[in-house]
Amino acid sequence: MTAVAFLGLGRMGAPMAARIAAAGHELRVWNRTPRPQLTPAGATAAATPAEAVDGAEVAITMVADAAALDAILDGPGGLLAGAAPGTVLVDMSTIGPEAARAVAARAEGAGLSFLDAPVSGSVPAATDGTLVAMVGGEAAALERARPALAAMTREQLHLGGTGAGAAMKVALNLMLAVVNQSVAETLALAEGAGIDRAAAYDVLAGGALAAPYVHYKRAAFTDPEHAPVAFSVELMRKDVGLGLELAQAGGVDAGAGEAAAALLDRALASGLGDRDVASVLELLSPAARG
Repeated sequence: MTAVAFLGLGRMGAPMAARIAAAGHELRVWNRTPRPQLTPAGATAAATPAEAVDGAEVAITMVADAAALDAILDGPGGLLAGAAPGTVLVDMSTIGPEAARAVAARAEGAGLSFLDAPVSGSVPAATDGTLVAMVGGEAAALERARPALAAMTREQLHLGGTGAGAAMKVALNLMLAVVNQSVAETLALAEGAGIDRAAAYDVLAGGALAAPYVHYKRAAFTDPEHAPVAFSVELMRKDVGLGLELAQAGGVDAGAGEAAAALLDRALASGLGDRDVASVLELLSPAARG
């Protein structure tokens, strides 16, 4: 078993940490806002990031953005102050490749190994342990971290050097935003033609375009008042921005991503920032708004 620290018990982090504890690893957790109810059975809650990573072989961070990660790393109570040389720091946040490389340089300067390993999948996949990790960094560091990663993901795909996992994640989430918008537009078109939304969704879920995303977002699109928020508009817009930065850096024409960004901006301006990304449907048709 591996001594693991897990920092960030949000919508994704809490079920991920719970799977590590359930697998029998020694686990210490930390969250910016103390939430005792989120500490998994068998785990210990720490008061600071430094305390969380004290004695850890693998330290995992899962936070909202690069600024939140920097806050965890810095200061006398920060992760870099508490982690012993040789610890593998695995960041599973969505921060983009540039930020991942900057964190890697700081971690390596403190004697740590670094992996950027964001995941594909939402809260249900985190709960079931069926996430897929996209990993950038040294293969040897991945092998040391793999027991902890395997407890909460079904695959750990090594894509290359530092930043490769982070780049793949923002590319994937740019596609996710485009798919989300396409589903919303399809439902708006169907409703505008007098077709019941649930019936239209049956067609989507049963046809050639039925991806896992279409299946697990059914409630968010068809029963938004009762469906939990799995991925907020605000976080999706942050990720789309990182994807468009990657496109610009690579000289890629990302017109579909730009259209998705524009719709998400409309959603933010309409006060939907804390709502699930499926709520963009509300902007697209009188029937959806009605």
